[in-house]
Amino acid sequence: MSGPTQCLGPRGVRRGAALTLVFAGVLTAGAATGVLPRDAHAPAALATRSVASTVNGEDVTAAAARAVADGKSGKEAAEKVVSRSGDRWGAVYDERQYAEFEQALDGTYTGVGISARRTEDGRVEVARVQPGSPAARAGIEPGDLLRTVDGHRVDRRPVAEVVALLRGDGAEATEGSTVALGIEGAGGARTETLRRARLTTEAVTIRRLGAGRPGPEAVLIEVDSFTKGSGTKVRDAVRTAPADAGVLLDLRGNSGGLVTEAVTAASAFLDGGLVATYDVHGEQRALYAQPGGDTSRPLVVLVDGGTMSAAELLTGALQDRGRAVTVGSRTFGKGSIQMPSRLPGGGVAELTVGHYRTPAGRGVDGRGITPDLAVGSRAEQRAETVLSGLGGGS
Repeated sequence: MSGPTQCLGPRGVRRGAALTLVFAGVLTAGAATGVLPRDAHAPAALATRSVASTVNGEDVTAAAARAVADGKSGKEAAEKVVSRSGDRWGAVYDERQYAEFEQALDGTYTGVGISARRTEDGRVEVARVQPGSPAARAGIEPGDLLRTVDGHRVDRRPVAEVVALLRGDGAEATEGSTVALGIEGAGGARTETLRRARLTTEAVTIRRLGAGRPGPEAVLIEVDSFTKGSGTKVRDAVRTAPADAGVLLDLRGNSGGLVTEAVTAASAFLDGGLVATYDVHGEQRALYAQPGGDTSRPLVVLVDGGTMSAAELLTGALQDRGRAVTVGSRTFGKGSIQMPSRLPGGGVAELTVGHYRTPAGRGVDGRGITPDLAVGSRAEQRAETVLSGLGGGS
């Protein structure tokens, strides 16, 4: 999908990240109460403590309040504080933008229906096209190369930036706005101008591998993002898979989402135990899997540079605990926690308050996770081979 990630400049990076990053609004209630929220994206989860709105000694909320009292924009005042803070993921949103974030966590977004990934030679390839989306109606197909977005060359740009261009920023990100895509496919190069639409994501897709072949089948579970209910879908897919089937869990291009859903997904493969630790303003906490997961079924996890945040949390847990073989390329490296605070005059400021670590204590932020088997091209085929070697069919 043209799912949410970050745009090209620092401001765009922060703004685009609002709709994708796992801890953006997810640990807000947990940070204030010490427990993970059941409905983390609800407006009630917004932090009200002043410590949540302080960055480098400056109180963003207080700056906004002073601006409002002077008849100025509280949002603009807050943006200035965040801009000079050095907080890579800090951002300020108006009420419409934050509402968009909440809707994305429910599985809806505004875009064109393209999921992109990086090829081995640095090009950007269309990985999936959402049925019925503007991209599908324009005849864009998986395997097509994406050359430009609104005239911006995208070769060798991080996939996260490319997807942010597809989504647009501010007024560009509204339903009905247009985006021009330079596409290269089997029929040659062409330009398609698409209108962004309101789309509902299919965060989890499941299909059988190896059907009709000798030996056991395998199940491919693709998770595009961790929206509400996605963790349960992963768990149910594992529970209903044939007893001798291995699982190929594809987290490539997964831009994150709700940490609670990532923990539920981890619980499908673990019998309780640690999933991750995290700190909020220096206070240490932990996330645990639920007991009763399938700990014996062969499991391979596919990752790439578009695997972010909640998806990295899940990957790190399965890798550190020896539950899966990871295949692909180094993940994005987003392991920080943001807490949102309501601003005077409307809007929300979101500031980094901590970081998470894998069960082995590895920090992910800025580093990413290195897979057990580094593979560029034909990653899925290599992953199927590995899974077969583990006794999981394919």
